Amino acid sequence: MGSHVIDLVMLRNNFGTEEMRKVWDDKNRLQQHLKIEAALAQAEGELGIIPIEAAEKIRAVVTVEKYTVEEIAAEAAKIKHSFMATINAIQNQAGEAGEFVHYGATTQDIVDTGAMLQLKESYEIILRDIQAITEKLAELAKKYQYTTMVGRTHGMQALPTTFGYKLAVWLDEFGRHQERLQEIKERVFVGNINGAIGSYASFGPKGTEIERRTLDILGLGTPVISWQSARDRFSEYASVIALISGTLGKIGNEFYNLMRTEINELEEGFSKGKIGSSTMPHKRNPAAFEGLASLTPAVLKSVALIHESMHVEHERDAMSWRLEWIALPEINSYIAAQLANFKVILNDLRVNEQGMKDNLERQQGLLLSEKVMFEVGKKLGKQTAHHVVYECSMKAFEEQKSFLDVLLEQPEITATYSKEEISEWLVAENYIGLAAEKVDEVINHLKEKRLLEQ
Repeated sequence: MGSHVIDLVMLRNNFGTEEMRKVWDDKNRLQQHLKIEAALAQAEGELGIIPIEAAEKIRAVVTVEKYTVEEIAAEAAKIKHSFMATINAIQNQAGEAGEFVHYGATTQDIVDTGAMLQLKESYEIILRDIQAITEKLAELAKKYQYTTMVGRTHGMQALPTTFGYKLAVWLDEFGRHQERLQEIKERVFVGNINGAIGSYASFGPKGTEIERRTLDILGLGTPVISWQSARDRFSEYASVIALISGTLGKIGNEFYNLMRTEINELEEGFSKGKIGSSTMPHKRNPAAFEGLASLTPAVLKSVALIHESMHVEHERDAMSWRLEWIALPEINSYIAAQLANFKVILNDLRVNEQGMKDNLERQQGLLLSEKVMFEVGKKLGKQTAHHVVYECSMKAFEEQKSFLDVLLEQPEITATYSKEEISEWLVAENYIGLAAEKVDEVINHLKEKRLLEQ
């Protein structure tokens, strides 16, 4: 049983996914450490640093099923060292060959490289889900390319737009997230096998070759120099996750607002039996939207903790190091939950086109005041037109009158324009600018960059 929301049986699926939990659980963490010890032994055996027979024996005993996490943890608590108990367990399994386990390496070599292997697994999950989201956003943007709705600034009605355009803005954003993830891959996923302070002293003159071979086996890059005291790789990864989470949180909050009873333009998927409130039977709450938005602050706080870990004393300390042990599982769990939730949201999103139409008409034509101003300005001049239309707008707003009726009372306007012409200016669908065209532009842009498959 857990005590953190990531592990609590009744809450964990709100804060992570089963797939991501397995990446960061005890078993996989131990498996990565064992894998590194096996790769190190293989590289050292091939280079004649340790007997090849010993290397083969070590490689034969580093399957996680041979070890009991609880037993290793109990010994670690007794000897008060986070990794020595693992070394002892491998030595016991390897017999005489155990003398050559962890040969020349330091704890941080294994733990840092193990964290990178876990991070790489997390990265593949995140990249996969973002690709799926990008594809779905493109599909929905195209579907609602011409679905006119109210665009809002400062929380108030501003001008008409389309729902497809709103989605295309986010689609473009996710395209940049894909690029960011691709760009950091070579820089971030680099291991570290270079001894106590990174000088290879314990490995001898073949130290750099031992490191390169070990990391090649593991599928990680080789550093130019030790990064035991340089934690920017974790911070760069975390920074990109923060950007992705920020986008997801923003969208969750936007959907939450568009689902408000008074706005009623969107609704998250609803299944028979789903309960919104324990006391108000009528409630259909935006639970998924809230869940999506709620995890961004948690991600950002954990990312800040990763940035704190960049402060390292001398060549190494555990004060900074341990912050990564806390924050890396949290960051990846929370973002995995957000991505999984968002995929479900997009697949079952309910778009209330009638609600959007009703809101376009809520202000009785005032939404199109800019259009009227520019049309009238063709005769009166833009600044004069702004003054005239402003006075009409304030009168219509304060007296709750139709904007058309107020405009028809103005001789400066009716002297030049007919009722039919003015009425045409107040059709929202006629004033969406290039919103629809921009949807195609974004989709084509992502296709050209090979960020979109469809």
